[in-house]
Amino acid sequence: MALESASLLKAGLVLLMAAQVLPSVSACNRGGYEKTINDLCLEKFKVDLRGLDQDLWCSWPDTTEIYEGLTNCTFQEAMKMDCFWPNQIVDRFFMQIHQTYFHDCPLTGRLLHDPPISILAPFIAVPVLVTLLMTALVVWRSKRTKGVL
Repeated sequence: MALESASLLKAGLVLLMAAQVLPSVSACNRGGYEKTINDLCLEKFKVDLRGLDQDLWCSWPDTTEIYEGLTNCTFQEAMKMDCFWPNQIVDRFFMQIHQTYFHDCPLTGRLLHDPPISILAPFIAVPVLVTLLMTALVVWRSKRTKGVL
């Protein structure tokens, strides 16, 4: 029994090593998949993005539907061509998309803009009022020199 389990263990280790060393075999035509996502998915993405004002490209709420469409397209094409998803081709594809279309966007994915006046006003008014109050207090105390100590 111990001899059988040792040989099974050795066989399992050999298969595990072979799976790590040998390239994976699948029916995926990597070149065809890359061409398909570039011809089909990327072109649709470009058309959809042209319909959106370029100032809104960094606005996640405005681009999320277009971006999801691109993601779904790459996934569906991978399934049709029996490719794993995500894969290195998809990673490179999306890196290229981001370098081309979203390179000027902040990391948060939001457009930068000033906060509303209801938030901004207290942050301006309080320091100004404290400065004026402290100045008035110093002037008032400097005029009353008797009995300071």
